[in-house]
Amino acid sequence: MNMATAAPTAPEGPRPAPGRPEKLRLGDVLVQQKLISQEQLQQTLELQRTTGKKMGRLLIETGIITEELLANGLARQLRIPFVNLKTFPFRADVIKLLPESTARRFKALALEDKGDMLLVALGDPLDLFAFDELTRILKRNIGIAAVPESQLAAAFDRLYRRTEEISGLAKALEKDLGDAVDFGELTATVGTEGAPVVRLLQSVFEDAMQVGASDVHIEPQETSLQIRVRVDGVLQTQMQADKRIGGALSQRLKLMAGLDISEKRLPQDGRFSVRLKDNTIDVRLSTLPTNYGESAVMRLLIQGSGMRRLDSIGMPAEMLARFRDVLGRTSGMVLVTGPTGSGKTTTLYAALAEINAAELKVITVEDPVEYRLPGLTQVQVNDKIELTFAKVLRSCLRQDPDVILVGEMRDTETAEIGLRAAITGHLVLSTLHTRDAISTPFRLLDMGVPSFMVSTSLQGVIAQRLVRLNCKECNAPQQASAQESTWLENMGAANEGIKAKRGMGCSACNGTGYHGRQGVYELLEMDATLTQAASQADPAAFMRLARERMKGKTMAHHALDLVRQGRTTLAEAMRIGFELDSEAAE
Repeated sequence: MNMATAAPTAPEGPRPAPGRPEKLRLGDVLVQQKLISQEQLQQTLELQRTTGKKMGRLLIETGIITEELLANGLARQLRIPFVNLKTFPFRADVIKLLPESTARRFKALALEDKGDMLLVALGDPLDLFAFDELTRILKRNIGIAAVPESQLAAAFDRLYRRTEEISGLAKALEKDLGDAVDFGELTATVGTEGAPVVRLLQSVFEDAMQVGASDVHIEPQETSLQIRVRVDGVLQTQMQADKRIGGALSQRLKLMAGLDISEKRLPQDGRFSVRLKDNTIDVRLSTLPTNYGESAVMRLLIQGSGMRRLDSIGMPAEMLARFRDVLGRTSGMVLVTGPTGSGKTTTLYAALAEINAAELKVITVEDPVEYRLPGLTQVQVNDKIELTFAKVLRSCLRQDPDVILVGEMRDTETAEIGLRAAITGHLVLSTLHTRDAISTPFRLLDMGVPSFMVSTSLQGVIAQRLVRLNCKECNAPQQASAQESTWLENMGAANEGIKAKRGMGCSACNGTGYHGRQGVYELLEMDATLTQAASQADPAAFMRLARERMKGKTMAHHALDLVRQGRTTLAEAMRIGFELDSEAAE
């Protein structure tokens, strides 16, 4: 019987052949399977004698064979299943049967518990020592599955999250605190390296970085403390703990951020840096008093990884060329708009990277300074000492700048100063909260800025949102629902025969079907006709002309293009369209 064809696919649940593997030489197996030639085997054996590396690793490094072919060949020879770990439906209770240290040591992963036998993936199915040790440790009969070794390494990081470690440290901290929390004693001891609160926070940060979280939320509830992380824009519960440890965590975070630990009635904001492995992470901390204690939210920014170029943020090529043309001007205002968390700051800094030349004086005014860049003059506003956006902006103009970045147009005074700077020969970049590009000039007018300043200074507006991208490991064709078909019809794409896709959910994306996010954009350039309509403060005429310019080039159309490419789902594209429609209705 040919086991290569009989071995079922991983999601269906492989049926391994239990028992100790045969003692075989890898090279002979691969030659027998006709995956390598006798000549290639001899060349690799000679290389092995000089390097001391394993046969399989040398075959892969020299490009003679791929990891997948190697694992498949071993699976056929040993009559064991080949498993694709990227799509295998893991179960947490089965994974935990093998401790992380043991799993990494023997390059093994528990896959399926069949009662009388446990299926284990082995990076090297010919490793008899690993088989015997795993049998002894697990005290179970085990069956072996062949997997690509690199998939194992990725699976370890993905599956062995620090949830148990965090829960254990939380319990240890609960015991330390006891029934009566003495914050004075805690303050005196939290600085010691072995303090449970310090180790707990370190584990929380490490787990958040491991899953690519952008934020950590520590939220006191009536009967418990909830810790959640935001991954790809969606919150995931990390752990539930005794609510008594909330005060200790909040106090320690305040100490790290240099905040007032005695003030629990008012919100506070601060920042600090932590070093985890090879990464330095900037943490922006915000505390908020609630009914059950202080809620703390932390935004995580990895130093050195946040800066991106304009050509890497996903902006369409035609729009990118137009936007670069706008940025090449020596004066005027360029605005990036969208709600909180839509990636405006990333776009602003990507734009800044395009124009940060040695011959230009660039000043940024931010709250807070998110990315520290060499060669720039960066100022952080501080309302406590009345160092406001408007005050700093006025001073900036006396510093002979060429380019000014203002973190946000928060009030009329800041907007007016920024527009005046744009009129007088400076390029001003900033953000504003509006639903789309077309409504931006009227948002400035609503703030009380004179229409002549808007029409003469505003050069271009980028509006954006973020959409989640399909997981590449479980992406599959999607049949449009009735509602989605109606939306496609309204977008004028019903007859295109769009072959939409969506992620089905796998271990790589934690069952969500999505992995990563990308911006969708629209650009409104202010030409002479639009400028004249804006100067006359005629909303109807301006909106009519602007819609003509934006026809087929809105954020919803960009999202639809991503659907055509199979990169996101119809549901995500519809969400963008519905958000814009509902905001317009308001």
